[in-house]
Amino acid sequence: MSESRTVFVVPDLHGRADLLEAAVRYAEAHWPNWHLLNLGDAIDRGPHSLRCVARLLELRKEGRATLLMGNHERMALEGPQHFSRFQQSANPQDLRLAMQGMQWWMRAGGESVRRELGGLTLEQFPELMREYLQDLPRMVFVDGEGEIHAELPAAPSVMVTHASPPKAHRDYPDPMSAVLWLRPTDGPYELPTGVTYSVHGHTPVRVVIQQGKQVYLDLAAYKTGRLALLPLQVDGPRGLVVLEGEGNRQVAETLPAFGHMLPAELARV
Repeated sequence: MSESRTVFVVPDLHGRADLLEAAVRYAEAHWPNWHLLNLGDAIDRGPHSLRCVARLLELRKEGRATLLMGNHERMALEGPQHFSRFQQSANPQDLRLAMQGMQWWMRAGGESVRRELGGLTLEQFPELMREYLQDLPRMVFVDGEGEIHAELPAAPSVMVTHASPPKAHRDYPDPMSAVLWLRPTDGPYELPTGVTYSVHGHTPVRVVIQQGKQVYLDLAAYKTGRLALLPLQVDGPRGLVVLEGEGNRQVAETLPAFGHMLPAELARV
């Protein structure tokens, strides 16, 4: 790569397409060679999941974005996966699992996608959502040149996953499943040699915080209107920007605050 690029992390959007567009505008204005790294949970709860998905896919096709899986994408995938098996097998067990998976997703936030579409069934699952869900990695590493790696690189790097570093847990024995679900309270977490810190969303926090070597970015943007953008620096987290759009700031006061607060530039959008 001839010129290092700014890889900036965007946490849980949950249907806030307006804040995604604001993040792109900010990047265009401040980071000439930028690349957006989304932590997943772009869908559910908020008003415009499909607009978020369409824009993220567009950015990925342009080489401007890397999209990770969040736990909400994992839940959205459950029903269609089993329904596809049922279409091949005609086994009622696969249909039962597909229906249970769909209900799981609806209860956890997918109902907002159903409302947005005016209806949603396994038989008529949106092709846009299907495309989005089919190819989402769970963990990447970003080096000092802004290159994104699927495996641990030789050079120092930052680990990025949706919820936590990989760690076997009683509820999630597979560490690569745990990266979608665990909380800060499930630590402490160990990082591989060469990884200077890790970055996550998933757990809503009052302000962006660092606890040990983990940074947590999710400011509950779909409610508060506050979206964190973190340009990755291998030698430590700095340069944090918080976009402030339309939302209920009082919600933030109900969210947990722990660890060390990272200083942030506030940008009204």
